Amino acid sequence: MHVLVTTDTLSSSWTYTRELVTGLVSRGLRVTLVSFGEIPLPDQTAWMDLLHGLEYRPTAFRLEWMDGAPSDLAESSAFLANLIREVDPDLLHLHQFCHGDLKVEVPRVITAHGDLISWTQAVQGRTPQPSRWLQWYRETVIRGIAGADVVVAPSACMLDTVISTYRRPRRAAIICPGRNPIFFNPYVSKDDSVLAVGRLVDAGKQVSLLTQHPQPFPVCIVGADHALPVLRIPIRADVKVATEKNRVAIRGPQTEAQLRALYSRAAIYAATARYEPLGITPLEAAFSRCAIVANDIPSFREMWGDAALYFRTNDGASLAENLRRLDADRGLRQAYADRAYARARQRFTAKRMIDDYIELYRGLVPKSCLAA
Repeated sequence: MHVLVTTDTLSSSWTYTRELVTGLVSRGLRVTLVSFGEIPLPDQTAWMDLLHGLEYRPTAFRLEWMDGAPSDLAESSAFLANLIREVDPDLLHLHQFCHGDLKVEVPRVITAHGDLISWTQAVQGRTPQPSRWLQWYRETVIRGIAGADVVVAPSACMLDTVISTYRRPRRAAIICPGRNPIFFNPYVSKDDSVLAVGRLVDAGKQVSLLTQHPQPFPVCIVGADHALPVLRIPIRADVKVATEKNRVAIRGPQTEAQLRALYSRAAIYAATARYEPLGITPLEAAFSRCAIVANDIPSFREMWGDAALYFRTNDGASLAENLRRLDADRGLRQAYADRAYARARQRFTAKRMIDDYIELYRGLVPKSCLAA
């Protein structure tokens, strides 16, 4: 089977796509990968080097939620349609809505990782102001959903959001995100520290909650939600703030190896986001056996159940209270770490995600393609 996958390089969707593509190729599928947003650096694509059966086509076409996207859509659609005629895939797996109605005779899956309207409602507490651009965006998403054979969401609450905000797809499925546990080390002795990932100015991640009240542990905030390539010349972007009540380290973007080391040493991961339909960073923390203290939002509740400790929605004082609770009871802290690790191993492995996608693909393509 030959699958054409589209993705973007500007978010955790890149990590998700890496797991997806690696898993598909390792199962014997051919993959043509097309990226939008920005051209990645060579170190960001090094994982592709040993994947025989993968062809990669990077582009810099703007994503549907970006300023100027309407002027790029016709060109990116023409590029994708021509590429489909050239490589002749059996199935399209799209990680953007905007190409769901592409005029080609190929079955297509859209994976909905998030959208602009629900992001604005969750982060800003309001529906976006009506505008010509917003009308274009909404109509583009609706057309994409209508054109898809299946729309996949990472959670039931994300699927409900797609349906209530845009339209009901022809067919829907829930496939949880997955990571390969081999990338993470759950057996390192933990420091008494809290880790969070996200820029301080990002209202959606709202890691700034950790700076609003005294915390019982040193806090480390990593200022990006996707890894940097390994740099030839190290860039120091660390800032440490220490008072009698708080010790906060603000780090710049980290390489994958650096971020894995931080996960492995941190006792607690603070999942502070207001909007987190995909949830890759808490998942990586769980595979590193961090206790998860999460904002009480539907996507975290659905993903982690009783394997996380929740603070009142968007409430920094409640977050600090829960961290003090885990400081006072180390046994409870260890129990939550073990629960998160067990739940990740049970529900959120890359293997389980790939199994679910291949089963979905098999129902969409002719049997003659399965052996190809």
